[in-house]
Amino acid sequence: MPETTLYDRTGAAVGNVTLAEELFAAPVNEAILHQAAVAQLAARRLGTHDTKTRGEVRGGGHKPYRQKGTGRARQGSTNAPHYAGGGVVFGPHPRSYEQRLPRKMKRLALRGALTAKLADDAIRVVDRFGLEEIRTRELLAILAALKADGRVLVVAPGRDEKLVLSARNLPDVDVILADSLNVVDLLNADVVLIEQPALERMAEVYA
Repeated sequence: MPETTLYDRTGAAVGNVTLAEELFAAPVNEAILHQAAVAQLAARRLGTHDTKTRGEVRGGGHKPYRQKGTGRARQGSTNAPHYAGGGVVFGPHPRSYEQRLPRKMKRLALRGALTAKLADDAIRVVDRFGLEEIRTRELLAILAALKADGRVLVVAPGRDEKLVLSARNLPDVDVILADSLNVVDLLNADVVLIEQPALERMAEVYA
């Protein structure tokens, strides 16, 4: 069973904590990690882009000039793509970018991301943050004590409004619930801070 150090909010080591083997000792498949990340980012796209074809452009209901005698090429409508303001050929139209992945692949990617972060020594388990009020300065002090530099992902066991609001003004700190983990946030984080009670919820949902 994998283990890691348990810290308190002052950054002092207070013991060891055993991690779920299914989550933190899983095989790391880079191809599945990549596919899961691409699918998640693709699902974020709105797909609302749209262009007008020559049939949708307003106007152009008559020939711009007569068929013969002008010395120019014959033209039937100013809606044609080669006219300024005309329709667009093969332009984008509303569509869904969603990529469907089997549930087992998503779980395997998530477990692989957690295992990779543990192998990179990027996971810190803290017993509790214990914020008594909404105070960004206090959260920054805790992060500094835990040596959480760069992009930080905080995994909370449940909804903690004081923690969320304290981290709201920190662009490099994201707070996520233990049952809402995703591959992209894990891979983007330089440090993953997990509250100890969240480990049980993670094992319950993903193991």
